[in-house]
Amino acid sequence: MKYPKSLDELIESFKLLPGIGEKNAERLSFAVLQFSEENANKFSDSIKNVKNKIIKCKVCNNLTEDNDECSICRDDTRDNNTICVVENVKDLMLFEKSNAYKGKYHVLGGLISPLEGVNPEDIKINELIKRIEKEDIKEVILALNISMEGETTSLYILKLLEGTDVSVTKIAAGIPVGADMEYLDSLTIQRALEGRNKLS
Repeated sequence: MKYPKSLDELIESFKLLPGIGEKNAERLSFAVLQFSEENANKFSDSIKNVKNKIIKCKVCNNLTEDNDECSICRDDTRDNNTICVVENVKDLMLFEKSNAYKGKYHVLGGLISPLEGVNPEDIKINELIKRIEKEDIKEVILALNISMEGETTSLYILKLLEGTDVSVTKIAAGIPVGADMEYLDSLTIQRALEGRNKLS
């Protein structure tokens, strides 16, 4: 027996999400089926709003909604001489939740990975270098995954900044080799920032 078409389509839609297989997709779809009309509309609207309203910050590549610059870039109380370089917005939010860092960010939107066809020009490295020159940045903190791709990206950025007055540091203490930033807790992130190592 097959599910009704609309339910089957919802199951297939949930399977588009990472880590969601057939059984989880069915479970989530049946949960949606139990929603009140109000909650179903709210759920549907929130998906539409995320797609229609969320844009990338023109400065740092973070997410924003009401302005072409995100709230962090518009915050005058933050340290304007320091940029923390992260792979994605989820990593940025981890640092924000830790309350250990009060500078600016730059979201690369990926890591250099020749095997996967991701080259330096495919991510926001050129934009980072332009910001460093334009904004009188004194320190660049590399907060990238300790993986082959993360190391390659870090070394590439370091090479581009050779001969400049910019201090390049890298988070280290408390971050195990091969660890994914996504799974680190606030205290680990705070210690990693405090124990960062100077690269140049």
